[in-house]
Amino acid sequence: MSSSVLAERAPVRGITEIAGRLLPGKGSDSPSNERRLNFWKSKELCLNYIQDALLQKQWKRAAEFLTSYIESLEKDFSTEYMGPSEIIWRIGTEILCNHSRSNIKEFNSFIEQMKTLGVKRYLKVSVCLEHAFHLLCNGLIDEAYQNLSLAESWRFGERTVVQDKEMKLIQAYRGLLDYYSWSNQKNILLQYGKSKYYLSVEQEMHGCFRKAAVNLKEIIKIPGVWDLFVKPYVDLLEFYGDHQEAREVLTDYAYNSKFPANPNAHVYLYQFLKRHGAPKKSLISALKILHDIVPSHELMIDFNTMLQKSSKSLNIFALFLYVNLEYYEIVLHSEKHLDWIKQEWNSRKDWWPAFHFSRYSAKRNWQENESLSYEKALVAGVLLGKDCKYFKYVSHQGCKAQVKKFRTLKKFVTKHSAACLSISGL
Repeated sequence: MSSSVLAERAPVRGITEIAGRLLPGKGSDSPSNERRLNFWKSKELCLNYIQDALLQKQWKRAAEFLTSYIESLEKDFSTEYMGPSEIIWRIGTEILCNHSRSNIKEFNSFIEQMKTLGVKRYLKVSVCLEHAFHLLCNGLIDEAYQNLSLAESWRFGERTVVQDKEMKLIQAYRGLLDYYSWSNQKNILLQYGKSKYYLSVEQEMHGCFRKAAVNLKEIIKIPGVWDLFVKPYVDLLEFYGDHQEAREVLTDYAYNSKFPANPNAHVYLYQFLKRHGAPKKSLISALKILHDIVPSHELMIDFNTMLQKSSKSLNIFALFLYVNLEYYEIVLHSEKHLDWIKQEWNSRKDWWPAFHFSRYSAKRNWQENESLSYEKALVAGVLLGKDCKYFKYVSHQGCKAQVKKFRTLKKFVTKHSAACLSISGL
């Protein structure tokens, strides 16, 4: 490797030294199979050293071993390059993203070499996308776009179905960058209005729209999870008033049996229908499958409200993580609701407390999201009572930060302790 981060190394007990010990000397009569076996063992040992260095975040040491590993490939007896190519790419990328002496020039040099290593067998699309992501993370948007554009010209022998899909994926990411440019131009127009630059900005914006729309539309025809591409495409269609096309795209994405089950697909359809004033029947239909897939999704509050107005009801337990004190006040005073909760809780009480309501979870949740911790503490208190570890930790921390709010929480759980004990079966 020409990359200085990988090539610059102190003498190490790497693979070349190990291989030198294991492989017989010149003129040896040892069978070639034994030589191959010993050589593969030495490479596996070196990979173990690399893994150990990566796990300990010893990037310099990992770079040294990887350099030895790469050097050893020149002596490899095998004609199979896919494995080593992928190993070198994944390990090298990780090192270059973390090494203190790495820079964008080093990374670009490494990636360009990877694109020609094992070209007939190695899937270059992954390397290309990794390169583009790294450029984007460094603010080099134009360079990332150029990288994706060049990748579209790759051809390996006869065009196959797999290659067509790979090209569409690359084009879709390029379309995503076109959408980004379109969005920037749109913001400029909204900010400055009809100034002297309006016409030129509008033309550039429309050019970005056309390129983005073509590439985004193609990828979402292929069955898969394409949330990243569907939302921008629908945004483009909505902006230019093509609501019928946008609805058809979202409906197909949600209900096409060839696509994998995807809760977000139903969320996007529901949100679109709601934005455009669709009738309640259509909204309920959009959320019905979402309820089957994710019964505790936050949109189930909307679902339940609409069902109640339609003289139907939703399983109360599905809403537990998204309700407030007033809602629990109603639930805990209703024998019918209590029976529902107890029935649902019986099938969960053996694993929910350890999974959702441990002290460790409470501590982590409090550090990451105090609002979520409050909601979960309320649920924990209702289901398990005031002695629950999750409830005790969060209420203790909360009383330091928001005394009034968490005192109300503690009083609520204490007031309804009888109902809580009834639910928990104590």
